[in-house]
Amino acid sequence: MPFALPPITRDDFAAAVRAGSPEPLDARAVDALYAHYQELSLWNQRLSLIGPGTAGEIVARHYGEALAALPLIPPDARSGLDIGSGAGFPGLVLAAARPGLGMTLVEARERKWAFLLAAARRASLPCRCLHVRVAFPLPAALPVALDVVTARALKLGREVLAALAERLGADGRILLWVGEEDPELPPELSPSGSIKLAGSRTRRIVQLKRSPS
Repeated sequence: MPFALPPITRDDFAAAVRAGSPEPLDARAVDALYAHYQELSLWNQRLSLIGPGTAGEIVARHYGEALAALPLIPPDARSGLDIGSGAGFPGLVLAAARPGLGMTLVEARERKWAFLLAAARRASLPCRCLHVRVAFPLPAALPVALDVVTARALKLGREVLAALAERLGADGRILLWVGEEDPELPPELSPSGSIKLAGSRTRRIVQLKRSPS
């Protein structure tokens, strides 16, 4: 059921989001994330983008789980693709934390895509927001060269993963937010480490890289 997110001051939000980030967040990043929270609260009253919780729980679960990927993203990464962006997790959050990472946010559902446009504008983030469904063959609008691909709570098929692997640079990686079960991979990709998510026994981020030739 739609609801407004619990109110939280900018200072309290900053303290909570910084506590859940594995890397320091400057004031610009915090301001962008707080603007996203405010826009999310408005839209969640009619669209139900995320489920209920206290402000602290929402920051930890959604913002914290997105920011947990930062150690897996090289500082020099420049081209990112977030598939199934929905409420902006993790793609918009990562764009705020890494201003040098140009993120393309992809969402198949029109109303959620409209939210992403509004949230990116309010947060002053230059994210490219696409209203397409990612399937095989990949949509023509997707970037042809990628450093990072992210997908949270969205299962990508083997053919899609293989096609994405072809667009990864030499040090490119695909990051998947998954549960206990390992994703089914094409031969083009191999696991290359994972990070356990705080507050969960089974949820983690799995890193995939191109398999050696």
